[in-house]
Amino acid sequence: MAKYTKLPPITGKKLIKLLQKDGWIFHRRTRHGVALIKAIGGRTRTTIIQDTRAIIPDGTLSDILGPKQTRIGKRGLLELANKYGI
Repeated sequence: MAKYTKLPPITGKKLIKLLQKDGWIFHRRTRHGVALIKAIGGRTRTTIIQDTRAIIPDGTLSDILGPKQTRIGKRGLLELANKYGI
């Protein structure tokens, strides 16, 4: 059985910094935040993250970490947070 891991509360600004340290590149500013891009598996992925100091809701964070956007997953976010600090 998989162990449920609670994600730490993270703001949009901190998530953007973590993803940039992971190789994501600032693409452009959008109406809703910042667009970051990265080539993963021969395909360029794009994600838009709110550029605020507000905590990202759990559902939104799960979507950002999911297979359609960053493909990092909860474990990947926790590894980045431990490696670079939040």
